[in-house]
Amino acid sequence: MKIFWFIPTHGDSRYLGTSKGARQVDHAYMKQIAVTVDHLGYEGVLIPTGRSCEDPWITAASLIDATRHLKFLVALRPGVTTPALAARMAASFDRLSNGRVLLNLVTGGDEQELKGDGVYEDHATRYQTATEYVKIWREILTRSHSGESFTFHGDRLQVDDAKLLYPPVQQPYPPLWFGGSSDDAIELAADQVDTYLTWGEPPAAVREKIAHVKAKAAAKGRQLNYGIRLHVIVRETNTEAWQAADELIQYVDDATIAAAQQKFRQMDSVGQRRMADLHQGDRTRLEVSPNLWAGVGLVRGGAGTALVGDPQTVANRIQEYAELGIDTFIFSGYPHLEESIRFAELVFPLLPLATRQRLVQPSLTGPFGEIVANNYVPDANQNNQSLQEPA
Repeated sequence: MKIFWFIPTHGDSRYLGTSKGARQVDHAYMKQIAVTVDHLGYEGVLIPTGRSCEDPWITAASLIDATRHLKFLVALRPGVTTPALAARMAASFDRLSNGRVLLNLVTGGDEQELKGDGVYEDHATRYQTATEYVKIWREILTRSHSGESFTFHGDRLQVDDAKLLYPPVQQPYPPLWFGGSSDDAIELAADQVDTYLTWGEPPAAVREKIAHVKAKAAAKGRQLNYGIRLHVIVRETNTEAWQAADELIQYVDDATIAAAQQKFRQMDSVGQRRMADLHQGDRTRLEVSPNLWAGVGLVRGGAGTALVGDPQTVANRIQEYAELGIDTFIFSGYPHLEESIRFAELVFPLLPLATRQRLVQPSLTGPFGEIVANNYVPDANQNNQSLQEPA
């Protein structure tokens, strides 16, 4: 099981839908989050993309030197960059970070925003372009290891003798991730990507979606990895966790919710519509599955659900998704710095995480925790419930 966190390049706060409790997201803050999650043993971080965000490539590149193991899941945007340029960018990042870049294919779901980026394609055409884009991108990177060039003439894109002189560290290319719920998206995923991502829908819906993607991939002789994007609100008790969920949206007003929902309905993203349909903007129907809360989606686009509960409850819900075939979980929480620490401390010990093995440092023998009264050390075996005086 692999756990990722999130770099909030579009802003961070203690409360959704309001400027109350907001904090400035500058490079120092993003670096603070990256260093923290790297030290805690998270596998990597997702960096969002779009008009409302800082550029993900510049952000990720600025954090390479600040981290040691952390991987960066950054956006690959057909239509916004050419596939040959994107291949060079991916290879350079992979080389400079020693194999720590992952690519998140983003076709976009907001036509108005896409037009601002110079992309004038409808939903179906975007996927035609994306299919050819990824083929070119993959072939350029794959052939770079042998020094070959690649020529391709498609209906939407074409290249002649495209060549990459500096191959990536990861072979044959940095892994490609993608999430989409439409038929076109699932066809693309089954044919070309390595990890299929879903947003945090109820387990039954996720089971059905994964089965559909698996069948499509199997028909093409392929097997994919699977991941899920969720928020998380974990506290020492279930009561405290649900109180924290209520507090997160306590200052958002109905007008803001209505405006956000109207905007989401205008998007052509099937996944976004599925998120909105979970609650339909109604505050009274936010627990859409046991411990799965859709309150984030009242005002936030994209991932709109959170796992809510005490540590064992949240771990159990994560395991339910894992049993459906999901091995990668991308979480976030508000504020992102504090919640990354809370989640790691409370839930990581309850999960089978390979990344925690590298945190073991045999040369350190303790004591661990704060020394009490200059003489007593917490007893790790008793979860700090008793104190032992050193011999």
